[in-house]
Amino acid sequence: MTTPTRLLPLLLLGSLAGTAAGEPLVVVVSAQQRIERLSQEDVTNIFLGRFRTLPSGLPAAPIDQPANSPLRAAFYQQLVNKDVASINAYWSRLHFSGKATPPRQTNSDGEVLRQLLSQPGAIAYVERRQVDARLRIVFEFPP
Repeated sequence: MTTPTRLLPLLLLGSLAGTAAGEPLVVVVSAQQRIERLSQEDVTNIFLGRFRTLPSGLPAAPIDQPANSPLRAAFYQQLVNKDVASINAYWSRLHFSGKATPPRQTNSDGEVLRQLLSQPGAIAYVERRQVDARLRIVFEFPP
């Protein structure tokens, strides 16, 4: 008999595989922003706190999915080939030294979209199926 604690890693892997393979992640901004495209390097620098402004001149306001979200794990794996524990350790070091602030973390997908649409300079990652006329895709991971 398989215990629930043994099933958890399998479920997480299944969710990541479904997200990464079935529904691509894209990086988006509000359609009102003047940004058209970003490179993977730009996205990396924004989400790792190296760039504090967007190419449009607005202060960068990156938004993260919830801490335990499979989307968050898939995003950082695709972006910088790091797991969430490594990203958390990275931010702990930077935050402690006062050099940068991590992306604002949300509690739900809906909150990601609300913040994205209400804050100038906001940038986030979502599943492609969530993109509508209010959003502009500025980066897509290569297939």
